[in-house]
Amino acid sequence: MSNSLTVAAAQFEMREVDGFDAFARQVRGLLDRTDGADLVVLPELFTAALFTARPGWRADPVGELSRIADYTDDYGALFQDAARTRGQVIVAGSHLVRAPDGEGVHNTAFVFFPDGSVVRHVKTHIFPAEAGWGTGEGDILAPFRVGSVTVGVSICYETEIPEVATVLARKGAELIVSPSYTFTPAGFWRVRHCAQARAIENQVYVVHCPTTGDPGAPLSPGRGRSSVLGPCDTGFAPDGVLAEAAPDTQDVITARLDLDLLHENRRTGAATTHTDRRRRAPVYRDYAEELLAGL
Repeated sequence: MSNSLTVAAAQFEMREVDGFDAFARQVRGLLDRTDGADLVVLPELFTAALFTARPGWRADPVGELSRIADYTDDYGALFQDAARTRGQVIVAGSHLVRAPDGEGVHNTAFVFFPDGSVVRHVKTHIFPAEAGWGTGEGDILAPFRVGSVTVGVSICYETEIPEVATVLARKGAELIVSPSYTFTPAGFWRVRHCAQARAIENQVYVVHCPTTGDPGAPLSPGRGRSSVLGPCDTGFAPDGVLAEAAPDTQDVITARLDLDLLHENRRTGAATTHTDRRRRAPVYRDYAEELLAGL
């Protein structure tokens, strides 16, 4: 029997809402389109739509985006219930959460399981614009299991940092999920191209899921299109794209990931980068000082 995992990218469109209930209805409607998926991925900071729930929000500075952290309990309850009732593992994008020390916020990905358990990943490399929201950085890269598949989280800008995916792959990740929120086409393509590169160099699957929509200033618009990516090699699509959403709008895509094919590709593919990067580790040690300079 083939070892597989069915994944869905639920591309959320930010819209003005009058409260959490309206936001939750939109989320539930989107999730209803993911039936049959074992793992569902939502975008980075799609909860920014909750910034619009306060009357007069258009006059507020974007530096106050951290106030969406006030909805953390409601957000958690919504997705815990959804994971339980739907029987799915849900990577609920990411959300701003108050830092434990009370200083600022953390851009945190939550993974909700049907049994009620929750895994968190705090973004380790914030995009420069995030500093203006008082966002701190995490220090832990820890994959988790969905059935027999090992999954890592790489939030947006983290996907542009090769070391993040390298560590996750070294820890056994076969799938990397990349929620993102990019404000321009250039930003989207940076993450998308890097997601494809991470899939090739580590021989992993990547699910890239961007936030879309433009409620208006001071919120930045969300640009992009979700995709499920694999290595560009025999057995996969030549361009590595297994599925792709419509651009810049709400959409859902679903794909079945064949893990046996992935592992066979690591052994016998035309480009066995997963093995060859490890094989030449002695060379990298010779340049360890340059690789780690400034770290």
